[in-house]
Amino acid sequence: MNHLRIAKYDVLKGTSKEVAEVATGPGGILDIYRSMPGFQAYSLLEIDAITVIGITAWETHEEAEAATRAAAEWVATHLEGRIHRTSNEIGDALFWEGTMKK
Repeated sequence: MNHLRIAKYDVLKGTSKEVAEVATGPGGILDIYRSMPGFQAYSLLEIDAITVIGITAWETHEEAEAATRAAAEWVATHLEGRIHRTSNEIGDALFWEGTMKK
């Protein structure tokens, strides 16, 4: 069973593409997620000019909860004043179909 963390952010300064570059660059949140137990996948969606949604998949609900804490700490350190989290949800997938591609 997969457990998904879905976090919505407003981009306050810069662009969503710049946020993605920081998130996936060296020392970014992607590196942190990869080092955490249960990590399966990460995607950052650009909804509009100021809204991005991060989606991560984890093996357990507890690992998804740990990702929430790690993300909050990382954002406070690396993107303070540039983005603001407006929502955070963790859902236990009722089914998961398909393949994840990079």
